Amino acid sequence: MPLIILARIALSLLSLAVLAAGGYALWSWYDGRWMLDAAGHALHVRDDWRLWLGLGLLAWSFLGRLVITPLLARRDSDPSRPERGEGQFLDSPTGSRLYVEVHGPANGPTVILTHGWGLDSTIWFYLRRALTARYRVIVWDLAGLGRSRAAKGAVDLSHFAQDLRAVMAFAGAPAVLVGHSIGGMTIQTLIRDHPGSAEAMAGVVLVNTTYTNPLKTMVLAPLAQALRWPVLEPVLRLAILLQPLAWLSAWQSYLSGSAHLANRLGFAEHVTHSQLEHTTLLATRNPPAALARGNLAMFDWDADGALQAVTSPILILAGDEDIVTLKSASQVLARATPGGQLLTIDAANHMGFLERHDIYLEKIEAFCLTAWSPAPRAAFEVHTIRDHGLEVGERS
Repeated sequence: MPLIILARIALSLLSLAVLAAGGYALWSWYDGRWMLDAAGHALHVRDDWRLWLGLGLLAWSFLGRLVITPLLARRDSDPSRPERGEGQFLDSPTGSRLYVEVHGPANGPTVILTHGWGLDSTIWFYLRRALTARYRVIVWDLAGLGRSRAAKGAVDLSHFAQDLRAVMAFAGAPAVLVGHSIGGMTIQTLIRDHPGSAEAMAGVVLVNTTYTNPLKTMVLAPLAQALRWPVLEPVLRLAILLQPLAWLSAWQSYLSGSAHLANRLGFAEHVTHSQLEHTTLLATRNPPAALARGNLAMFDWDADGALQAVTSPILILAGDEDIVTLKSASQVLARATPGGQLLTIDAANHMGFLERHDIYLEKIEAFCLTAWSPAPRAAFEVHTIRDHGLEVGERS
């Protein structure tokens, strides 16, 4: 998510500056200053305000998230949690070792969930919980993230597609594939590179994703593309070379709350404390080198038109306030997809499937119900989901 990367870099630098200022204030208090009294005697004087300023800045640097998170998000009624079930490891043909969990009835229709970049499979907390009553739900961590381990050179879309193909083979049955952000890009890459895999897809759900380099389909795209070579590429490559320092900086940014500020950009008005904390925690504990390699890979990616050959039903979900992958990207995907259905969710940003999880779950579950027994459908449908119901936006 290039936009979040830029925000995290800027806010992380600010967080480090606050930490440095706190350290300097404490040092200057301890060092004090010398002055002469009326009798000409030298006195060592310490200014107490420097002590309190230094302690305050250090406290903010390591405890700021406890204050910032409640200011940025709503209280929870149904908290999201980074919880895991019983999992196993799957060896991919790419050489990566993938962490996979299977939930729900063993004989139920299969749904495979592929998460977005910087996250892991625990981010599917709400959807996994809702679907497991009826479906056999398989979640997995992308190579290099969560508990999955990536082989050398295997952190890119083509390798992720092969990994997903291995997960589908592990499933052993046709499945509905659900992918958020880079997860949706992975599904498109699989169809592009391995067309025969589409036969094992009972349906496809693309959640807040794009069809090309995300720098081209985000807010302020011209600026993002202009910053690619002079800023983004050097910083990401530096994170690979200096991973231990990058990781320490990421954790300090997490503790200070500046990382939460950056990740707040991916949400709209409905985000809760736990959802913001969940997302920020995952983005922080994943290895910076893997995150950087994945982002670099996205800059050279394109799968425009890959979905044209798919005959199974496709649902495309977009947030009308998504600034990371604009809803126009989903509209392009829908127009290029025979039998595709586009739903635009009102008041939803890039992480809409968390903050508006009730609406996203309803639409995905309804799609899964029809995927194994599809009814005749229009070639292309577009709707907008609003708080007060379903409003037809376009149909052709």
